[in-house]
Formats: sequence, structure tokens, C-alpha cells
Amino acid sequence: MKATPTAIPDVLIIEPKVFGDDRGFFFESFNQAAFDAAVGKHVSFVQDNHSRSAKGVLRGLHYQIQQPQGKLVRVTRGAVYDVAVDIRKSSPTFGQWVGVELSEQNQKQFWVPAGFAHGFLVMSDSADFLYKTTEYYAPAHEKCIAWNDTDLNIQWPVFGLEPTLSKKDQQGSIFRDAVVFD
Repeated sequence: MKATPTAIPDVLIIEPKVFGDDRGFFFESFNQAAFDAAVGKHVSFVQDNHSRSAKGVLRGLHYQIQQPQGKLVRVTRGAVYDVAVDIRKSSPTFGQWVGVELSEQNQKQFWVPAGFAHGFLVMSDSADFLYKTTEYYAPAHEKCIAWNDTDLNIQWPVFGLEPTLSKKDQQGSIFRDAVVFD
């Protein structure tokens, strides 16, 4: 696997070695030893999630202020624009974001460590989004930052359209009022 740091060095783009021919392809979607080597420490995952969303759905920017989750995310069908926002107040990249297209074609994965808000926008007709988490889902501790916060100024590829949001995501807080990590 190839691990490439983004503009926020803790966030990585993971590219597995894909073996393909006219029959199809094969790749290891996860290898604990290779992943630990890529991030430079042992990371334990406790939960796998799978969501399917229609074109234009935007989920996020989510995080858990207690039981913070690291997420290893990928797309098995369709394409999304995936974003991580550094919300660690002590970090030199606090308030910065990085984004990457994840698709069934490019087979990239995105490592979003704990301490980041995370969200994605579906760019294809639909997308199947899979992610491993380092902590269990804890709805009592879940927070949401508005996807279109002007201080963050995330460049979502919405092409002038309004994304489809859940009620929770419609009520996301602005970044300057968000509860963040020390």
C-alpha cells in the first residue's frame, strides 16, 4: 500500500496495490501491519459501517467530542468528495481542511484521525461508502459543524446546487462556535 500525507500531515491518502486483468481485480482493502506502518503507530478499529447515499447528498461535518473516532474511509460504488477538518486547537493546522475524491475507479482510501470533523458529498448517481472506526458510535457525544461555514470555506464541488442534508446537518454549528478538541 502507498500512503501519501496531505497538506495536513496526519491525514493520509491510502492507495492499495491493485492486481487486475481481464477477469477483474483483487486488492487487500485492509492490512493491519501495513496500515500501522503507514500511520506510524498501532490503530485498533472497533466498528465497520456502510452507507448508501444518492447524488447530491452531503453528510457532515461530523465528529464525537468524547470517544473521538478515527476513520478509514473508502467508496466501493460511485464517487464522493471527502473532507477532513482539523479541529484540534493545539494543532498548527487547526481550522484547515483537506479533501479528496474517493471512487470505485481510483480505489483510494482516506485516513481521518481522531480530532477531525469529517464529511462527504456524493458526486455520482449514488455511492456506497464504507468506513472503519476506532471508537464506537456515541450519538450523545456527536457534534456537527455546518458544511458551508464561511470561516472554513470548504470548496465542495456542488456546482451551484444545494446539497441534500439531514435535519441534523441542517443544524450544524458555525466553526467559531463549535466545541473543539484542546
